[in-house]
Amino acid sequence: MKYLPLNPEIFIQNRKRFIDKMEPNAIAIFNSNDELPTNGDGLHKFKQNSDLYWLTGIEQEDSMLILYPGNGEAKYREVLVLVRPNELKEKWDGHRLRVDEARAISGIDTIVWLDSIDGMLQPWIHQVNTIYLNTNENDRKSNWIKVRDYRYAADLQERYPLHQYRRSAKILKELRAIKTALEIEVMQKAIDITENTFRRLLGFIKPGVMEYEIEAEIFHSFLSQRATGEAYGSIIASGDRARVLHYVDNSRECKDGELILMDFGAEYGRYCADLTRTIPVNGKFGRRQKTIYNACLHLHRYAAGILKPGISILDYTEKVGDEATVIFQKIGLLKKSDIKNEDPENRAYRKYLYHGISHHLGIDVHDVGTRNEPIKAGMVFTIEPGIYIEEEQMGVRIENNFWITRNGNKDLMKNIPIEVEEIEALMKRK
Repeated sequence: MKYLPLNPEIFIQNRKRFIDKMEPNAIAIFNSNDELPTNGDGLHKFKQNSDLYWLTGIEQEDSMLILYPGNGEAKYREVLVLVRPNELKEKWDGHRLRVDEARAISGIDTIVWLDSIDGMLQPWIHQVNTIYLNTNENDRKSNWIKVRDYRYAADLQERYPLHQYRRSAKILKELRAIKTALEIEVMQKAIDITENTFRRLLGFIKPGVMEYEIEAEIFHSFLSQRATGEAYGSIIASGDRARVLHYVDNSRECKDGELILMDFGAEYGRYCADLTRTIPVNGKFGRRQKTIYNACLHLHRYAAGILKPGISILDYTEKVGDEATVIFQKIGLLKKSDIKNEDPENRAYRKYLYHGISHHLGIDVHDVGTRNEPIKAGMVFTIEPGIYIEEEQMGVRIENNFWITRNGNKDLMKNIPIEVEEIEALMKRK
């Protein structure tokens, strides 16, 4: 791993939080992700199962976690399962964790090799009534591919059909949404790396630069600061391409007079940052560009003012939509007749702001969490309103990351330049 070792107390706390939610006389089993093929004998870069990582900090393939808090042998109440190191395999694929290394990362004392776990697991399962198994239940994700979690669940249910089975994901959706102070420290590191990178870009961007050159600068800056890499594929969209929400070609020239929308974030210790800024390619906002940018900034700050414990994402989004309706009329995008005749299911402002305002953020960029229940202290959200105007070939989005506290919210990106004048001054200094 490129990042410095994280505090194992993060994972110790996370396991305790999960165990506290388990039913009596139960066992929970978590598996790592599959190694997925590309073509020929190639493999995609391995990405650990987010839930397993959240509980252990282990990023190695072929790993498992077993939580059995009622085990009569105390040392087997938390068991980390790893693939046994193989000298020949390590010559090809590199170092695999030893017992002491895995303990230091996870805070788990008992390490068992994968090739010996089956004989130990069977008698434990015979003693319990309930088995917790994990599945990927992110609402945005399709479940067509039968990955390891689903194969393992089917196999265990066939072998032990009379046990009660419970979904770990239901508990984890609740727990992972609430970040501990230790998790916020890691997220802040990812955000600080992202800030340094944005400031670097303000001195790099100029007319004639290619979108992919900016992307290269981002990746270089991330790696030079010990980030694992990008939290997601960077969006570098100049001119009219900024209206494409997930534009990833990053292949065009950035021209004088255009705005460039950049949506990128570092991943550090598997925790993600998610920043969007829209800046002038030549370092100076035009009059209309400044009007649209400041309208978007107003919506951003309005949203930050109401995103607090107790409100639901649905109600929050509706309120931001109300404010967008007022602002879009002021800047000439909507007429009174547009608003009067709007479809309640497809409101008039949606022509210019056609995505959600916020999403959960954490180990995953679109992290798990509820949409319908009231927001709780401890959650982390993006706030990212945008204004996209086809007839003006312009797109603006502004995004920061906020930690919700009992007293409101805390802008984790408060030090990243956001005002028109600040951005222009920093670009001028290049």
